[in-house]
This record gives sequence, structure tokens and C-alpha cells, in this order.
Amino acid sequence: MDETVIVIMQKDQTTGFLEKELGSYTVTHENLIHNIFAQETDSLTNVHMRLTTERDLADWEFSAVFDYYDDEPLLGVCSVITEDESGYNPIWEVVFEFSDNQEVMQERLGQILALHMVELDSVYDAIKDLEEEYSSVGE
Repeated sequence: MDETVIVIMQKDQTTGFLEKELGSYTVTHENLIHNIFAQETDSLTNVHMRLTTERDLADWEFSAVFDYYDDEPLLGVCSVITEDESGYNPIWEVVFEFSDNQEVMQERLGQILALHMVELDSVYDAIKDLEEEYSSVGE
């Protein structure tokens, strides 16, 4: 599996501009990351990582993936998980505390991406025969 380096930048809460680099990390499954940034609130820095699917989904799959996706495994690593239906593909924004410790962050990012990929694989398996059911919704 290929690895790539991602950079987490701190985003100014008022202007929305990315101000400074907090760290760079080597990850696999980087194609699952829609975007990532950190933001400081109340003297706590949280990372906001928006996860997506590794491929473009058919229209019927969009709703099915949201319906079958279980975010419980991620709640052990993330403090907040929200669904975002505004993208072309499903997006889940996960929020977790930033650590200055390179190894802790590396492990946390890897764990989140691995859990997300396992859940996506499970969802794809669960919905593979549901195209007709989801395609007829709204007709």
C-alpha cells in the first residue's frame, strides 16, 4: 500500500486562512481524506478531518452508504463525527484533539483511516445487492 505525506495546518477561526504548519504525517488511504486542518478553540487545538469514499459512488449508493455506515468504532478515537451530504460523495467530518507528539498523531491518523476503510468495506458488502431498492426511492 502506498504512503503519502499530509500536512496539518492551523486555520484561523476568524479569517478562515491557514496560518501555520503544525506537523506532517505519513499515512496510507490518503484518498479517503477530503481535507484536513486544525483549529484552536478555548485554548484547545482540534483537528478537523473530512473523510470520504475512495471512489466515486453511483447515485443510489450515496444514500445507501450513509444509511449503513456505523460511526461507533470511530467514536473511540474522535470526539465528534458529523455527516455532510453536500459533496458529490458522502463526507464524514471527524474531530479529535491535536497532539504535539508526532508518534501519537501518526498513530491516531492511521487508526482513524483504517477504521473508516474497514467500515466502508463493510458497507459496500452490505449494500451490493440493494441497487434496485435504492434506485426506486423517490420515483
